[in-house]
Amino acid sequence: LGCSGHPTLKTPNIDALAARGVRFSNAYVQSPICGPSRMSFYTGRTAFSHGASWNFVPLPVDERTLGDYLKPTGARVALVGKTHMVPDLEGLKRLGVDPSTDLGVHLSQCGFEPYERDDGVHPSFKANPDLRYNRFLREKGYAGDNPWHDHANSALGEDGSVLSGWSLRHAHLPARVAEPHSETAYMTDRALQFIRETGDRPWVLHLSYIKPHWPLIAPAPYHAMFGPEDGLPVVRSEAERKAAHPVYRAFMDMGVSRTFSEDHVRRAAMPTYMGLIRQLDDHLGRVLSHLEESGRLADTMILFTSDHGDYFGDHWLGEKELFHEPSARIPLLVYDPDPAADATRGTTDDRFVEAIDIVPTILEAMGVGVSSSRIEGASLVPSLRQQPAVAWRDAAFSEIDYAFYRSRLTLGVSPSAARALTCTFSVCSALCTMTTIIPPSTVRF
Repeated sequence: LGCSGHPTLKTPNIDALAARGVRFSNAYVQSPICGPSRMSFYTGRTAFSHGASWNFVPLPVDERTLGDYLKPTGARVALVGKTHMVPDLEGLKRLGVDPSTDLGVHLSQCGFEPYERDDGVHPSFKANPDLRYNRFLREKGYAGDNPWHDHANSALGEDGSVLSGWSLRHAHLPARVAEPHSETAYMTDRALQFIRETGDRPWVLHLSYIKPHWPLIAPAPYHAMFGPEDGLPVVRSEAERKAAHPVYRAFMDMGVSRTFSEDHVRRAAMPTYMGLIRQLDDHLGRVLSHLEESGRLADTMILFTSDHGDYFGDHWLGEKELFHEPSARIPLLVYDPDPAADATRGTTDDRFVEAIDIVPTILEAMGVGVSSSRIEGASLVPSLRQQPAVAWRDAAFSEIDYAFYRSRLTLGVSPSAARALTCTFSVCSALCTMTTIIPPSTVRF
């Protein structure tokens, strides 16, 4: 992001949000993979507390989410975009709850009203032709059972063939969809519809943009805004590869890591990733403009963040999953409209912040009591409003259940033992895998 010092990727709208609020420069996820990370954002609890330890692991039906705390107040709590929420169907059946009822939808959708749920991964072999975004695309003239793939996430070959965005060799090409019909534009349209429709009723909207998640392909003009020279230098060394912890070594040997460790792959994919971020910034600007023009910026708290980062070949790794800065550290900007926050506007807070802090922050801002017996995070409101200092953490924790990865088989580890934890201090990070503790000096990030 521009506000965090990127030399070439300009994000004027995100930067303007940072100027209006506080940028937390050391924010970390509870787990560097989509599902468990998001469940921590929604519950205020760590991954091994809430139990949804990987992408397809259900969130137990008795876990309380943001919607459970806020809906009794009359607030509308809705989703536009992705969640990775998997319902606890066994738990619902045990309780005699029909998933199609209002209560069933609430429990199955992580406490959100699914105003426009779309997890953003629809390969043709399992795509839903009735997906709302697919219907929208067909209405705009994009033909086929799955225009999400064939148009929004594919390019056009010189011979007229469809070039899938799943292949990184096509990342430099423009998607076969006009920019106003792309996923980011569409989700912004739906978010604005929700805001206008809700009017003066209190609301919380989880606007969860799909991009820049793969498939890595962008609509024109964003596909060509950046070149390989605009990306930051790769961060890795031969020394860290030779002295890698066994868990890191197993992940380095995975196909996606070997692919992104090739310089030409990073150089091909990074410009598109940056273009997708710039597109997101432009559309976030639409939301901010609407809030300002409608007078709602004066009573709407805005939190901008992400569920994880991406290695892109840093540390000889691809995707995310592990605990280096590119994967586990995330952007976090908080704009608080309360005049009590005026003194902190445009500042940077370097203390450790975790994903579990989001729920208590929103609850306190909306005047709802925080359940200290369940919620494990701490509200950021005192920091935003310069209230009397309270004791704060001196470390951040992140964890992963890697039982579902081939690396577990490579290591010969049982599913119940395939868990890793990192504790990030102000000067170093220590990786723990079950009872093995790695000296901090060997894993400085």
